[in-house]
Amino acid sequence: MRKSVGAFAAGVLCANSLPHLATAVTGHGHLTPLRGRDSAPGVNALWAAMNLAAGLALLRATARGQGRWDVRLVAFDAGAATFAAWMAISESTMRVNWDQGA
Repeated sequence: MRKSVGAFAAGVLCANSLPHLATAVTGHGHLTPLRGRDSAPGVNALWAAMNLAAGLALLRATARGQGRWDVRLVAFDAGAATFAAWMAISESTMRVNWDQGA
């Protein structure tokens, strides 16, 4: 159970890196804890790298082993899917990262 929780958290962290990476590549501003609501692309690239590195390190610590995957793959996928669903719902309703002037 404990390793599944770690794999779930790793999925959340890895999924969180994607919108920040997309923001960095496209040159947009996006909320981060590092610089707030108007974090620049470089800050988002750093935040994406931090999330991805932490997620992969946590995944390695919780799901390392030989052979095929077990329930930890499902937990990782569930973490990524949960974060993606939360982001889709929160952005469509609260529009935290939208250009309010557009």
